[in-house]
Amino acid sequence: MALLGAVATAILSVIIIAMLYFGRDIFVPVALAILLSFVLAPLVGILQRIHVPRGLAVVSVVVAAFMLIFAIGSLLAAQLTQLAGDLPRYQSTISEKIQSFRDTRAGRGTLERASDMLKDLGKELDKPKDAASAPKIGTIAGSNAFAPPVPVEVRQPDPGALESLRTLISPLVHPLATTGIIIIFVIFILIQREDLRNRFIRLAGSSDLQRTTAALDDAASRLSRLFLTQLVLNGGFGVVIGTGLWFIGIPSAILWGILAAALRFVPYVGAVIAAAFPLALAVAVDPGWSMLLWTLALFLVVEPLVGHVIEPMVYGHSTGLSPIAVVASATFWTALWGPIGLVLATPLTVCLVVLGRHVERLEFLDVMFGDRPALSPPEIFYQRMLAGDPTEAAEKAEEFLKERSLASYYDEVALKGLQLAQADAERDALDQERLTKIRDAVSEFTSDLSDQDDRPLAKSNSTSDAEAWSAVEAVAENTVNERLPYLRRETLPLDWQGEHPVLCVAGRSLIDEAAAIMLAQLSTEHGLAARVEGPESLSTTNVFRLDTTGVAMICLVYLDARSAAHMRYSVRRLRRKLPKATIILGCWVKDIDAAALELLRESAKADLVATSIGEAVRLCIEATGLTGSAGEALGLKNSPTAAA
Repeated sequence: MALLGAVATAILSVIIIAMLYFGRDIFVPVALAILLSFVLAPLVGILQRIHVPRGLAVVSVVVAAFMLIFAIGSLLAAQLTQLAGDLPRYQSTISEKIQSFRDTRAGRGTLERASDMLKDLGKELDKPKDAASAPKIGTIAGSNAFAPPVPVEVRQPDPGALESLRTLISPLVHPLATTGIIIIFVIFILIQREDLRNRFIRLAGSSDLQRTTAALDDAASRLSRLFLTQLVLNGGFGVVIGTGLWFIGIPSAILWGILAAALRFVPYVGAVIAAAFPLALAVAVDPGWSMLLWTLALFLVVEPLVGHVIEPMVYGHSTGLSPIAVVASATFWTALWGPIGLVLATPLTVCLVVLGRHVERLEFLDVMFGDRPALSPPEIFYQRMLAGDPTEAAEKAEEFLKERSLASYYDEVALKGLQLAQADAERDALDQERLTKIRDAVSEFTSDLSDQDDRPLAKSNSTSDAEAWSAVEAVAENTVNERLPYLRRETLPLDWQGEHPVLCVAGRSLIDEAAAIMLAQLSTEHGLAARVEGPESLSTTNVFRLDTTGVAMICLVYLDARSAAHMRYSVRRLRRKLPKATIILGCWVKDIDAAALELLRESAKADLVATSIGEAVRLCIEATGLTGSAGEALGLKNSPTAAA
């Protein structure tokens, strides 16, 4: 069945590609109409918000858009005609530069010898054969003679009026038909946008109509903003290039500006292709080389400025395509639809990736072409801990910390990664050596992050890393534990001013100890110094040897909810050792609800229960009594009040 499914998928793919290729006269206008509808949808929405009827708004926007397109096309045709008429004037300049180049001392000997050799070879090839060996065509009076060629002239009859009209109209039929199809499709797509969305949802077979509808509406609005912004940005790029070329003196500067704006939709090589034409024209127009250098400098300054400074500021983050997907899509669509496919490749692939992110059946498109990692952030964290590569994990965490807090990273990425490790350990997929390796990697990872400031950074420092941004998207911006207070040791109560007022104890395994290490590092970062004890410290013999000097809070960490008896006996032993300390039970199990956690707390006789690392630190901070207004005035480090 799997083989039959793969064969069926392959056959279906071949059929779809064949349809796209042989039906390109229809599919290209439809694709252009869909992309144009994304661009014009915000403008239609603006008119509707000022109470313009939808039909009138759609027709007005479409007519205005195509009038602008026709005006640009007319200007482009006029510029091309003028350039074609001026080209013969540039021939002498090119000839002089070629002769000047040939006359240079460095290149004269080699070029001249190569030219002489080619001329000699040409003469040998063109040398006529011997007259004796020539075929005899005829005989006159017993002597050989060649018959003179007979001139033949073919004349066409004068075309009639209908034939002349057909010859005039036939080149215009295809462009006019394509334009008409695009206009009709754009109008109907904009008028029946919601109906088309609902039909697509039905075809996708989604069981959750509300969520899918909201997701597709969000995807459509994102695509509209993206394409409209890209159109405005590339149009501005073309205006700057055209204006610069006009000042430099390049003929038909408007033509090259329009070409630069259009080719900039082609990733990586579009700007290079757009620069090639005015550079070649600069060589032909200017007897010297200054015009060429100025034109080259214009593109070398404007393109990096737009690509690396303005675009990240405008787009915020990438368009969602991986570099390999951009190249592959450009190759695929160019092979199918030619130059127009090259221009449409990136927008079409962006549409497919957005659909893949919001429609379950099309998720493979996001995996294949999207720039988001194929593995989830917790899976990547777990994989790096398994591989013993905490340095790279710390680098990605630092990118994450440009957007969110360290508590959010521990809760949403690192802790969930350890939960995956716990699941593997429960099915005996991890031996003791690998468990030790994970614990040591987490310890090194937290050490690398120990100098990171957990305060929110300015938005100007936002991350551009795709993996970090994928993790950021999974974290709410204003969660309870997103901005934990910072405490100062000198303002803490006396029983909290010990060297390590917080003791983090691992419950049963090395994975619990790894989670306890992260908890201790986060608590220390927020002003409550903490130390970690391994699971062996909870035995009857070792618990009474435990150093509890200055401990005011104990955090007992478990990633396994099946050990309720172990929790109960551990709490009882710690209570005997430290009767006045507050005990927090941290049972961080995947998909456990609050009611089950409360039952575990009551069974273990713990004082508090925490559902995450961030919540455990927050409970420790609240236990000091320095939260609220008093904490802001006395205990919060680097708060506005404390700074004043």
